[in-house]
Amino acid sequence: MAKAKAIISERSNSVLTLTLNRPEVLNAVNGPLTEQLFDELAAVENDARIRCVVIRGAGGHFMAGGDLKLFHGELDRESDERRRFFEKFVYQVHPLIQVIKRLPKPVVASVEGAAGGFGVSLMLACDLVIAADTSFYTMAYCSIGTSPDGSSTYFLPRAVGLKKAMELALLCERFDAETAQGLGMVNWVVPHKDLVSETAKLAKRLASGPTRAYGNTKKLLNASLHSTLDDQLQSEAESFAACAGTSDFVEGINAFVEKRKAKFKGK
Repeated sequence: MAKAKAIISERSNSVLTLTLNRPEVLNAVNGPLTEQLFDELAAVENDARIRCVVIRGAGGHFMAGGDLKLFHGELDRESDERRRFFEKFVYQVHPLIQVIKRLPKPVVASVEGAAGGFGVSLMLACDLVIAADTSFYTMAYCSIGTSPDGSSTYFLPRAVGLKKAMELALLCERFDAETAQGLGMVNWVVPHKDLVSETAKLAKRLASGPTRAYGNTKKLLNASLHSTLDDQLQSEAESFAACAGTSDFVEGINAFVEKRKAKFKGK
């Protein structure tokens, strides 16, 4: 019998939906899931046919974090060997986070059920987050005697502030979707029954927008976290000029003058 894919990839027009497919362990991260998700994202990086990516989980949950049964199987290693094993394991997720931030099109996390540990890291790395009102969150790491990974110590303080990030990371308390939205970790909270339809509506809107402008905007906002003002102003000028050379810019200006809705092609 063929082994189930760790990632299910489905394309609908210009939207690519990637489903984390390890529901028996709440989509806990392991090597194959990380590698397959990276491969799917890298494959569409320069694919103009895909203008929005959605990441979701199978089985009613987004991602509970690391696969603790896998972790448990490594506990018999000597301390130094165990350290080397887990360092290599964590390094595997870095290209995944980097490709999400680098992708020149919006990446949306659609979250239901549990988002814990690396599930929170993955969610925070996405550009936008829409969540079911029944979803719940926990940093989880310190609960198993380790520190966070997967970029959460980078994105979490920027989303919620340093003091709140310390609280969430050190105490590992569970919190709900309304709290996550209030902290700036989630953009929209919708009734659980509407999550699929509202995610599709958001993805369709993004996929019909000015993709090149979205990609440049994403790049500018991400760079602003560590750029100087002068560098950012220079980048804005270059980016605006690049967008002005696109067909979507021509369409956007014409649509405004003609008082009609623009029909962007992502070019």
